[in-house]
Amino acid sequence: MTSFHPLTVSQVENLTTQSVAISFEIPAHLQSDFTFQAGQYITIKHKIHGKEVRRAYSISSAPAVSGPQASITVGIKEVAGGAFSPYANRYIQKGDVLEIMPPQGRFLYAPTSAPVHILGVAAGSGITPILSIAKSVLASGSKHTFTLIYGNKSPQDVMFSSEVETLKAAYPNQLKIQWVYSQAKEENSLFGRIDTAAINYLLKNIDTDPFDAAYLCGPEGMIKTATESLEKAGLATDQIHYELFTVATESTTEAGEATESALTAGNIAVEVTVDGETSTIEMDAKTILLDAIIKADIDAPYSCQGGVCSSCICKVTKGSASMIKNQILTDSEIADGLVLSCQAMVTSTEIAVDFDDV
Repeated sequence: MTSFHPLTVSQVENLTTQSVAISFEIPAHLQSDFTFQAGQYITIKHKIHGKEVRRAYSISSAPAVSGPQASITVGIKEVAGGAFSPYANRYIQKGDVLEIMPPQGRFLYAPTSAPVHILGVAAGSGITPILSIAKSVLASGSKHTFTLIYGNKSPQDVMFSSEVETLKAAYPNQLKIQWVYSQAKEENSLFGRIDTAAINYLLKNIDTDPFDAAYLCGPEGMIKTATESLEKAGLATDQIHYELFTVATESTTEAGEATESALTAGNIAVEVTVDGETSTIEMDAKTILLDAIIKADIDAPYSCQGGVCSSCICKVTKGSASMIKNQILTDSEIADGLVLSCQAMVTSTEIAVDFDDV
């Protein structure tokens, strides 16, 4: 479950001055492990200046329609002060070997033979999984259609712009695109951000046909606004799928440690099951569960540590925990005992968690 595999970088493409697309060659004996669905991500593990860094990046390439998955591509935008993205943008080269965990994630599009009409809403690097979904939809048949609203600061900041244009040329009758720029006025584009007005403009002027589903990826504010606008336009909640590309801030974590439901003092006895092995540790009540597990050198799965990806999900089999932030697990999953360990504050004097039973 927590296995990483060494994969060789087969291509590095500069997308903008601050973003790259990195492709990995998948050897024959790992191709079944790296089969994925559109919308998923991989976790990259690498040592930088002697320190291990793990980061999750969405897959932009399309799942193999037939035959093996011979390669996989992710988009990485440089984040100021980031631990991995500046390194990836400046130093990773073809031929480098990085440790990669097989694809994960719950932001999924499953191809269907029945015609579908899908909406994609992306801002900035949020295009990465949306691009994979668009490719999968369009390749499923001539009656499958996709509409994209894509927001950036300017045309120079657009990740995968050439791929989007190539898709448009290949599927002129199936793909519609509405560009949105917040710092540039361009012909056939909207000026501003992806807000209620932009969503309504698209629904009334670009594509008036009802959508079967919508996939959103971007900052939390955009996702909230787009979701509200689409629900008012008639889409049901279960037709709208989203993924954030930002992580919890330090202030969020600090506020979470002060929640009334968490224990305020003392040590907690913890049993952790990973890959069939159970370890016992003690942790301070004010510590986030995953932080304590990592400190104990237990190789539990994790990536973003911000409640954005789903790598660190575990099941509470004894005791209880509350989450600082949750935008991934459903109410029924929480009722079943699942928690994001990177957001979990233990609320009992002892707890047992299982990373295998999820």
